[in-house]
Amino acid sequence: MIAWILLIVGGLNWLLVGVGAFMGSNLNVVNLLLGSWPSVESLVYILVGLSAVYALFTHKGECRTCSSGMSSSM
Repeated sequence: MIAWILLIVGGLNWLLVGVGAFMGSNLNVVNLLLGSWPSVESLVYILVGLSAVYALFTHKGECRTCSSGMSSSM
C-alpha cells in the first residue's frame, strides 16, 4: 500500500513538472515542499523509484483482485 501511494505521489509530481515546464514555472511539489532539505528530497525520489521497481516486479496483473484488497492466493 505504501508503494502504491508513493507511485501516485510520484506520478502526480511528474505530471505537475511537465505542466510547469510548458507554463514556464516550477510545479515540482516535492522540491517546493522539501527544497530546503536536499537530502530529504533525494530520499523521497529514491523511495518513489524503489516503489516503482517493487510494483514492477510484484504486480501480478490481476487488477480486480488488487482493487478489492484480496490476495491472489485466495
